[in-house]
Amino acid sequence: MNNILEIKNLEIDYGIVKAVKGINIEVPRGSIVALLGANGAGKTSTIRSISGMTKVKAGEILFNGENIANLPPYKIVQKGIMQSPEGRLILQGLTVEENLLVGAYSIKSCVIDGEKISRNQRIKKTLREVYNYFPILEKRKKQQAATLSGGEQQMLAIGRALMAEPEILLLDEPSLGLAPLVIKDIFSIIKKIKEDGKTILIVEQNARQTLKIVDYAYVLEVGKIKTSGTASDLLSNDELVNAYLGG
Repeated sequence: MNNILEIKNLEIDYGIVKAVKGINIEVPRGSIVALLGANGAGKTSTIRSISGMTKVKAGEILFNGENIANLPPYKIVQKGIMQSPEGRLILQGLTVEENLLVGAYSIKSCVIDGEKISRNQRIKKTLREVYNYFPILEKRKKQQAATLSGGEQQMLAIGRALMAEPEILLLDEPSLGLAPLVIKDIFSIIKKIKEDGKTILIVEQNARQTLKIVDYAYVLEVGKIKTSGTASDLLSNDELVNAYLGG
C-alpha cells in the first residue's frame, strides 16, 4: 500500500518551546492512522502543520510525494487535505446546511471520463453523501448550527470537512467533550468514511476508542514518538496501555 502522506524529521517550535522534535510518520492511502498521547505531546502541532496552520521549523511533509511544508492553508486545501479542527469551530449565525456549504468553497467544475461535471453537481453529490453519513444533519439543515448539541456539532464539523472532497481527512480530537455513547456513534461513522475510500489521520486522547477503528497508531510523548504499531499490538501491551493509553 503506497503512502499518501509522509512526515520526515519534522520539527516545530514556538520560540523556546520545542513542540515536535524530529518525528517520522507514514499514512498509507486508504487507511486510518492515529496520533495518540497526552496534552502537550505534540499531536495537535503535528496535524496543524499538515494543514498549514502551524509553521514547520525543519523537515518535510510529503503529500503524494510533494513537500507541502509551510504552504498557505488554502493551497493545501486545494491539493486535497482538509482538517476538522479541535473545538469544531461551527460558524455562528449560519444554518447547518450553510455551514456545510462553506466547506465546499474550493470545489470547481471538472471533467470525469470525458464528461463535464459542474460545480453545483459536485456539491449536490457530496452533500448527499454527507447527509447519508449524518442523517440528523439533514433533519436539522435549516436549523441554526449554534443550537445543535455537542455531538451534532462534531458531526457538522466532520461533514463540513468532507464537503471539500479531500483525499485525506484530518480529525483533531473528534471525541472532545462528548458523552461515551455519542463518541461511539461518531467513531463508527469515521470507520465507515474510511471504508468508503477516504484516508484519515486522527489526533486523539481517547486512545482506547481510537484503537478500535485505526489501522496503525503512533504514541507521542513530549514531541517524540515513544512507540508505534498496529492497534492490536498496542492494545496487547499492558505496560504501554497503563502508561500512555489511559489505563
